[in-house]
Order: sequence, then C-alpha cells, then structure tokens
Amino acid sequence: MLLTYQPPYDWQWMTAFLGARALQGIEQQDGDYYQRTLAVIHNGVRLTGWLRLRPLADINSVELEISPSLEPVTDSVAKQVRRLLDLDAQPLLIAEGLGRLAENAVGLRLPGCINRFELTVRAILGQLVSVKMAATLATRLTEKWGEPVSTPFAALTHLFPSPAAMAKLTVDDLRGIGVQAKRAACLINIAQAVEEGRLPLDDITDVQEGVRLLLAMPGIGSWTASYVAMRAWSAPDVFLGGDYLIKQRFPGMTPGKIARYAEVWKPWRTYATLHLWFNNDWQPDMP
Repeated sequence: MLLTYQPPYDWQWMTAFLGARALQGIEQQDGDYYQRTLAVIHNGVRLTGWLRLRPLADINSVELEISPSLEPVTDSVAKQVRRLLDLDAQPLLIAEGLGRLAENAVGLRLPGCINRFELTVRAILGQLVSVKMAATLATRLTEKWGEPVSTPFAALTHLFPSPAAMAKLTVDDLRGIGVQAKRAACLINIAQAVEEGRLPLDDITDVQEGVRLLLAMPGIGSWTASYVAMRAWSAPDVFLGGDYLIKQRFPGMTPGKIARYAEVWKPWRTYATLHLWFNNDWQPDMP
C-alpha cells in the first residue's frame, strides 16, 4: 500500500535517525528499507507480525508492506506508520512559522513511534547515557524478556517486552542487565501503571494531562515527560528549553530568557527543538 505525504521530506535525515536508534532484534534499517516487529490489539486479541517500508520520494509516498498476520489491522498499522514518519505534517506551514531557524532544512520531520510503551521505556533508559548505550540496554531487555516472533527477516526476531512482562520484573532483574537501581524501579512502576490502566499511553488525547501523569511517576523528570510527549503523542508545541544541547545554542541566556525567546516559534516549538538539535550553525538574534 502507498501512504502519501506533502513534500519536501528529508529522507536522508529520517533514515539516519531511525537507523542510529534501531533496536537489535526488533528494528532494522536495511538500505532504503526500514522494517520492524510489532503487536496490535484487535477486538481484544493480540496480533503479532512485522512491517516493512521504504520512501518513494519521486511520487511523495511511502510503500508499506505488512505481514499477513496483521492484515485485519491494516488501517491501524498504516496510522502508526504515519505517526512514526510524521507523514501528516505540513512542512511549508511549519517552516513559515519557524522562519530563519528552518530555512536550511524545510523537510525535517518529527520522528514518532510505533509502540508508545517501547518509546517511553527507551526514553527512561536514555536518561544521562548515550544513544548507543540506551540502545544496548534496550537490546538486553528485549533479548531477556521480549517475546520471540517468526519473520522472513533474519534481523527481526523479537517483540519488545510487553507492559505485563516488565511489570513482573524486580529491580535486581534489571540491575542484572546494567540498569541503575532507581531507573529500574521507575521502569517497573511505569509498566505496572500501564498494565493496570493508570497510565493509558495509547489513549492520551490531552498532551498536558499525559505529561502530568508522567511527572507524577517517581523517576520521571520534565525532560523525559516532554520527550515522550513529542515522540509518543506527536505534540507539535513542546520546547525542551532545559536540554543541554538546546542551552548551548543560547550562550549566556538564562532558562527563562530562552523560554521567552522560543515563544516566537509557537505553535511549532517541537519542530524548533528538532532544528536546534541538528542545526549547528544557528545563532539567536541578540537584542
């Protein structure tokens, strides 16, 4: 099936972003193709399988193939892929709102996710460690507690651990794969909250309410909650002003001043955050 989008689209950037974070056993960037395993609930039944996609930039579309096991939920999977790749964005409108910040990268999109629980776990694992270390920890987690799945791709062997599986773990279990104790307790707490319905990651419609629920969880600070809002719920107007790299872009400015400066980018501050992360040459206008 073909999923259309409005150009321009910086596929080189998105492919590099997903490839650098690909989770061994679950995801693979294979040339032009991105493929991964996933599970979808359908009429109370959990269906498992895989998807494979590649951009067809000459016709402003994405070619999507899914496993026969997931055909009953084709529309749902297509929706998840649109969220992962930010296919519904209006890049020219966003670029107009961001002005000079976006002029050299109008095709930059917000990487979303296929599995919101997976994204949240990976955001917590990524606190204060490198992208590579976070992926290593997530791989260990998957190898030990992810469900094996059969696919035609040698690199795709597991599903990401479910909230139910992780809710049963102990802090010592997670410490055994290298997760620090407080972070381990946080992950178990999150899994239990999702499993019990106290943290409905897949049903959040009010982003501010979702952030409030996350911040109420011990071990989750505002950076992590905001990052989850950006990537799990595709929130377009979240500004990570407290982020280390963002602060570097505003030398000599206080957090309050940075936040006030960012007001000019409403309602696209999530995209402003992305551009600031990846535009090394940008400098703020000084009064």
